[in-house]
Amino acid sequence: MYRYDEFDHAFVSERVEQFRDQVQRRLSGELAEDAFKPLRLMNGVYLQLHAYMLRIAIPYGTLSARQLRMLAHIARTYDRGYGHFTTRQNLQFNWPKLSEIPDALADLASVEMHALQTSGNCIRNVTADHFAGAAADEIADPRPYAEILRQWSSVHPEFSFLPRKFKIAVTGAERDRAAIQVHDIGLHLKKNDKGEIGFAVYVGGGQGRTPMIAKLIRDFLPEEDLLSYTTAIVRVYNLHGRRDNKYKARIKILVHETGTEELTRQVEAEFAALRDSELKLPEQDVEAIATYFALPELPQRAEGWENLARWKKADPAFARWVQQNVQPHKNPDYGMVTISLKPIGGIPGDATDAQMEAIADLAEEYAFDEIRVSHEQNLILPHVALADLEAVYRGLVAIDLAEANAGLITDIIACPGLDYCALANARSIPVAQEISRRFGNPERQAEIGELKIKISGCINACGHHHVGHIGLLGVEKKGAELYQITLGGSGDEHTSIGEIIGRGFEPDRVTDAIETIVDTYLGLRLDPSETFLAAYRRVGPQPFKTALYGSAAEAA
Repeated sequence: MYRYDEFDHAFVSERVEQFRDQVQRRLSGELAEDAFKPLRLMNGVYLQLHAYMLRIAIPYGTLSARQLRMLAHIARTYDRGYGHFTTRQNLQFNWPKLSEIPDALADLASVEMHALQTSGNCIRNVTADHFAGAAADEIADPRPYAEILRQWSSVHPEFSFLPRKFKIAVTGAERDRAAIQVHDIGLHLKKNDKGEIGFAVYVGGGQGRTPMIAKLIRDFLPEEDLLSYTTAIVRVYNLHGRRDNKYKARIKILVHETGTEELTRQVEAEFAALRDSELKLPEQDVEAIATYFALPELPQRAEGWENLARWKKADPAFARWVQQNVQPHKNPDYGMVTISLKPIGGIPGDATDAQMEAIADLAEEYAFDEIRVSHEQNLILPHVALADLEAVYRGLVAIDLAEANAGLITDIIACPGLDYCALANARSIPVAQEISRRFGNPERQAEIGELKIKISGCINACGHHHVGHIGLLGVEKKGAELYQITLGGSGDEHTSIGEIIGRGFEPDRVTDAIETIVDTYLGLRLDPSETFLAAYRRVGPQPFKTALYGSAAEAA
């Protein structure tokens, strides 16, 4: 992974001390909250319902054991002993004292981490496929390009005050595991007929109150033009984005109102002026950054195949975990391990300080010192020898993180909701916990198969409910919480926005509604290999509406 140079170290340390002074002035009363707000947001500090929240950047979701141990230290020292991993591959602490946040940021800086650009109308954390560099279906590792974009966008003088926040995602495999089509810019690595690396460029995706799927504006952008073309896109947005209405300020609205063809014309015109500028990427610079992300030297471990077969036969729980949470690696003697942060009845995405330290130990001993954060709020050990899977599994069992549910109905994405967030209308966490407990039986989960439930506590869609196979949106109606259900969403290479199925359900009825949906699916699927999403796309919403409401009138 990327290591700070002297400039990075100096810059981050100076920002910490600058913010320390700003905090002291706020606490003394010299700075009013209105004046302090933009300063704290530039350093990843939000004011939520009950306390300040600190959001820490994890660029393209990549961590070392040393960095994860530092996050554990911060959780224990400055928070309440846990952190929350987010859908943007970041980590949030929900209970720090404002007076202690500069100390936490200084500790972060000591392990080459920060909280810059995790808030505000700027280019946020660049995200990537959580299996990057290891996946068997990968065309190219997207992380070097994500790092190039990170360096280019960090405190960019032209793009630090955009009309609204701006999010970029990069994927390098045939399957899209980074949800690029619901980002402001989505980049899909590909090779042309000559074998040259480039990008398919998508623009204008997003969720929130106006969900939209990004439009393809370039089928193949040469590698060397990455920064000049991205600059052209953001420059057009910065010039024409709606600053008069924050609900219409995202680039998705500009694409919609301007039209894809006209916006593409403007981007191409700006790109033509920039193409041969200093933004053109020299091949040697790309290669130099790529060396930071080289695959570790993986010794051949052929004994793992025989051992694995024996262990699976001896322990059905271990066999289930391997089947569900271990994916094929480029090297056949290795696997990519998903550590589910969704124990049955747990809070999705949360990890305690002790769990983080234990995972750091496992990464150091068995996974070449690498951990990834997925946008699905799980952690990944990307390089684990098959011969070491049993030891890793036992280590996860000891910290209650060996749930074999990656991609299943209890692998729920959920935002913090009304338990923490000042913007939320409804709680997300208790609903996720109840659904998890209802469907926690391993045999039942296996019978249902792949099914992604995503829950948001408000229309801002931090829980990605729009692209859930089953999405839940918490709304407020007459002072009470209500949950609107959407079906048929997806955030992969075949992105779709879920359809609202009908009127919402009260908190004590929503899990029953999910069970009705699942039972309806099980009754209509062609065979056990037909997933929920495939079945829904085949039959449409009507069978589910009838099962839930009985008649069209009731669904209204």
